[in-house]
Amino acid sequence: MASDYLIEDLVPHSGRMSLLTRVVDHGEDWLIAEVDITVDSMFCDEKGVPAWVGLEYLAQAIAAFAGLQERLLGGMPKIGFLVGTRKYVSSNSYFSLNSTLSIKVSENLKAENGLCVFNCELHSDECEASARLNVFQPEDANQFIRNAKSE
Repeated sequence: MASDYLIEDLVPHSGRMSLLTRVVDHGEDWLIAEVDITVDSMFCDEKGVPAWVGLEYLAQAIAAFAGLQERLLGGMPKIGFLVGTRKYVSSNSYFSLNSTLSIKVSENLKAENGLCVFNCELHSDECEASARLNVFQPEDANQFIRNAKSE
């Protein structure tokens, strides 16, 4: 089911740091987003976009999933944190100009304290990447940050 929301309605990033192009489809525990690689893409150089940026694409797709879940419940997207990643591998060192990356994130584990684990896949006609990402979304991110600073 395609989303009626724009990326800026789902992901709490703004300006050029909002890297996803669109949400294509979603379900109860997964989401598919796309990124169009152009000369205007953040981090782009003469070879394209370095594959390490794929980690941020995956993380922002998770943010879009979480933001969509909040919107469907009548709420607003919340800030979350990328805690760690396991086994990020990419078949290429760059994502080519004028390509479209398809990103699928699937929720694998969700704890009551806001910690989640996602299986993530990214592919285009010429590249594949994957990882497992651990993310944390506290109920109140601002309070969480204040508490972390005072410790």
